[in-house]
Amino acid sequence: MPLTIEIVTIERIVRVEENVDVLIAPGIEGQLAILPRHSALMTTLDYGELIFRRSNAEESFAVAGGFMEVRNDRISILAEQAEAAEEIDVDRARAARARAEERLRELQQRGGDQGEADMARAQASLQKSLLRLRVAERRRRAPGAPRPGG
Repeated sequence: MPLTIEIVTIERIVRVEENVDVLIAPGIEGQLAILPRHSALMTTLDYGELIFRRSNAEESFAVAGGFMEVRNDRISILAEQAEAAEEIDVDRARAARARAEERLRELQQRGGDQGEADMARAQASLQKSLLRLRVAERRRRAPGAPRPGG
């Protein structure tokens, strides 16, 4: 029996997919591969790429933390943020990366302990933008993936 996967954020249902052969998820302690008839599982997700495969097709998502539950060939993912590779606006992600890098430079030059929270936010922003870019670029290079402008 194939897997059914539901990816949800606080803002929306990102995707519900049926007939999935394997899910690869960024667990907090490393990558997880979930196949049909997997034992029940509840785990924390890290920042990373979520991939599901069916036959020769593959779909990718940028996921920024959250939780995953596996039960009876149904996988529920409650993510802090999740975005399908084809939804990622590469120009916007590049701009976000540039802003985060600039903010980190400013905070490092300033120094001191007062900017720890600001530094953590800037690092998280940089990590999210790099993840989004990596997932989008991987999707563009994948065989059979649609090419920009055609």
